[in-house]
Amino acid sequence: MMFLQFFIWGAWYTTIAVYMTHHGMEALTHWPYTVNPIAAIVAPFFLGLVADRYFATEKVLGVLHLLGGVVMFVVPRATGAPAVFILLLLFYNLCYMPTLGLANSLAFHHIQSQEQQFPLIRVFGTLGWIVAGLFISLVLGNLIASVPEQTALPLYTTATASVLLGLYSFTLPHTPPPGAGQRVSLRSIAGLDALAQLGDRAFYVFIAASLLLCIPLAAYYNFTQIFLGDAGVKKIAATQSLGQMSEVVFMLLMPLFFARLGVKRMLMAGMAAWVLRYALFAIAAPGAVFWLIIIGILLHGVCYDFFFVTGQIYVDKKSTPAVRGQAQGFLVLVTYGIGMLIGAQVAGNVYNWLRGGAAGLTLERWPSFWVLPAGFAAVVLIFFAVLFRPPAMTPGAGRAPRQGS
Repeated sequence: MMFLQFFIWGAWYTTIAVYMTHHGMEALTHWPYTVNPIAAIVAPFFLGLVADRYFATEKVLGVLHLLGGVVMFVVPRATGAPAVFILLLLFYNLCYMPTLGLANSLAFHHIQSQEQQFPLIRVFGTLGWIVAGLFISLVLGNLIASVPEQTALPLYTTATASVLLGLYSFTLPHTPPPGAGQRVSLRSIAGLDALAQLGDRAFYVFIAASLLLCIPLAAYYNFTQIFLGDAGVKKIAATQSLGQMSEVVFMLLMPLFFARLGVKRMLMAGMAAWVLRYALFAIAAPGAVFWLIIIGILLHGVCYDFFFVTGQIYVDKKSTPAVRGQAQGFLVLVTYGIGMLIGAQVAGNVYNWLRGGAAGLTLERWPSFWVLPAGFAAVVLIFFAVLFRPPAMTPGAGRAPRQGS
């Protein structure tokens, strides 16, 4: 289940901008990365108000994946109508994003130890993302004469996998709605109750820095694939999957680093890695220096694990059991929702401004693009380093976070 869950996401998320660029929608490539965080903002409300209260988890999971698969089969047919294309992607993401929480909820319900067993389940998600990239570049790439990322095949791959997972979901163990009969409020779903309880200066600085850092972060997911194509890389999705391979390695090393560095230095290392990544891209761009680009991609393990996963651990340790779920949900809302939404629009408009009327950026122009998120991330790093001064943790909840990357 978890393997297909992230195979589906990785198959289209790392290729859609390349596809749009080669089908006359180069000015709109930021919109898939805008509708995705919109769906991430909506998903908790759907889960809290509907799915978690009235329907068995495996049935909702199956219906949403089947519906999403049908929509994704239709998406390539709307290539000639950009507005319809984007709206279909919005509808698809509204189907897909709630399934992330549903898949986690189903897994938690049927395991004995969340801290020990869930990471072993969740790692199959990262493997699914990796295999998606390798499948598109290496398998599909050998079946057709052109670059597969420029075709609709990744979208059809996503659609097919969605239907398969949708059908498979109905065979999963019965999981009753976890919130049946419970009272729920929009305030609790949005995590505002948790914010009121956890709120101190250090936590507010952490939340502000997390939101601000996600603005330059959005440029990576949208434009790295286009940059790789412009730099002459043919196996774009497979090359990007090196980042997820790095993520697995650094996830295993995190306990060692955490013991030596602590929360603040871990978070600062994650932020600094984003600055370095974009700086490497800017330096590499004019000459398409492939090894510098690869180092930038391999930094994903530090970029993601040291920032996002450490942030989840910080929130988890700071929370009491009563608001832990709300607190993690609020962090996701701020980062994957609001931060990525703003970032996608900013990055897209900056790219179009630098592009002018051309079909894309020349290699000489790419440094002007990458230096901006590098500078923004550096400012956030300084802001965080100066103002984040956490008090000693109270022994309330030293558990690992329930959600992974």
